[in-house]
Amino acid sequence: MIRHLLSGADLDAATATEILDTAAEMAIVAGREVKKLPALRGRTVVNLFYEDSTRTRISFEAAAKRLSADVINFSAKGSSVAKGESLKDTALTLQAMGADAVVVRHPASGAPHRLANWVDGSVVNAGDGTHEHPTQALLDAYTMRSRLGRLDGLHVAIVGDVLHSRVARSNVLLLSTLGAKVTLVGPPTLIPVDISPALAPGTDVSYDLDTVLPGVDVVMMLRVQRERMNDSYFPSAREYARRYGLDGPRMRRLPEHAIVMHPGPMNRGMEITPEVADSPRSTIVEQVANGVSVRMAVLYLLLGGNNR
Repeated sequence: MIRHLLSGADLDAATATEILDTAAEMAIVAGREVKKLPALRGRTVVNLFYEDSTRTRISFEAAAKRLSADVINFSAKGSSVAKGESLKDTALTLQAMGADAVVVRHPASGAPHRLANWVDGSVVNAGDGTHEHPTQALLDAYTMRSRLGRLDGLHVAIVGDVLHSRVARSNVLLLSTLGAKVTLVGPPTLIPVDISPALAPGTDVSYDLDTVLPGVDVVMMLRVQRERMNDSYFPSAREYARRYGLDGPRMRRLPEHAIVMHPGPMNRGMEITPEVADSPRSTIVEQVANGVSVRMAVLYLLLGGNNR
């Protein structure tokens, strides 16, 4: 098992499959009356979040606690970071406190990679800027495999604001490694030039959602991240929804077995309508539940499943 989880590129097919298989075992624990395992008793996991988060932070906290680890939640707001403390000095403080793992979310792309050079424990990237979010890609892959029974050979359409999406980048890397074909769909202004078949073999790009839908097994809608936009990337929210939003009629163009995903939080009515988000095809709530199992698996394999 790898020492850190910083990128979807860190995972080969065998390691990713090991995480997904371990997550399936962890999911069984979630169905028990007592949802705890003693696997990480005596270990300390620090959630180091420089950006606001609900799902990811709570998911990691629940995962660590279910494995009996001690959890420290560190928020940049109200801490020494607000007084100007650098990431390195914060890392050295955590190191002195004996952190076995640091789960970090940071607005700067590459911050988890720097952190990994400053601490002895494992570092898990919980989202860095517009770069990556590998555990989200793992839980998405786990959800696809649970619903559809396989990953190899699946055709996945990732739709929307790919340019600002760390989720999209990690999914492209991981799904390609696991044998899935990925098509990125969105307006030309929101498709980055650095995601290409050279980065992930088998990755295609389309600017027409309607032509892609009939041939996919999974459609993953992405949130339009207006907070990261300094320019106008499309004429209006209404125009975006008309061309790239997933509504009832478009959902009915999907193959009968196809599923709909969204990493959350959603802009209901823009990239996805309530009819689609709340339909039986939607896996959005499942993704949240599966996130705890997957993050339990990651923490267990990084801290409990090795001999460091």
